[in-house]
Order: sequence, then C-alpha cells, then structure tokens
Amino acid sequence: MKDMMEHRAYHGSVHYNDEDRLFYGKVEFIRTLISYEGTSAKGLRKAFEEAIDDDVDLCRRKEHAPEQPFKGTFNVRIGKELHRRAAVAARNRGVTLNRFVATVLEDATQEETRRNS
Repeated sequence: MKDMMEHRAYHGSVHYNDEDRLFYGKVEFIRTLISYEGTSAKGLRKAFEEAIDDDVDLCRRKEHAPEQPFKGTFNVRIGKELHRRAAVAARNRGVTLNRFVATVLEDATQEETRRNS
C-alpha cells in the first residue's frame, strides 16, 4: 500500500511535516483515534507498532475486544439507477447482488494491487 503501514491487521497512515522534521500518522479504518510520530522512518514504524500493541493490551486489561478495522459489511449509496443496473446484471449472471458486488470489488482491488506492485 502506498503511504500506509500494516501491523496486526491494522493500517496506519504515513505523513511528514518538513517544518517540524517529523513523521506522523494515525491508525486508519477505525473510529478510535490512535496516533503516533517519529523522527525517522524506523522510529515511525516502531511508534506505530507500539501504539497498536498498547491499545490491544489496554483493551485486554479492560476486558473488552479491541476495535477491528474491517467487519466484512459496509453500506454504499450508489443511486437508484446504478442500483437497478447492478441488480439486473447480478440476476443475468445468476448470482445475488452481494456476490456480484463482491466479485466486482475483488477484480478492481486485484487490479489495483497489481498496479501498485
């Protein structure tokens, strides 16, 4: 991923502030704000991993599950006409609308992954 790091299935952004000469970021795809910073790429990576590990440990001590970034479901607002066309296309292929959308997303994300490799 471009401008992202991954640790324990969490993704963190990577930014740089030239004025402060500081790398910084936050954990993406969750509501909880978990941020980190470092003066080098290695330092940023270490701070990111420590922030994730600290949050997971804190949740364990409080006896509740840490927030997970991806649950497997999401809502998409696409407009009535696109919804109609997608439903008809799914029906024509003999699959559910969910399966159709998942297939289209799978194809698009694989292409994106190949392009960024």
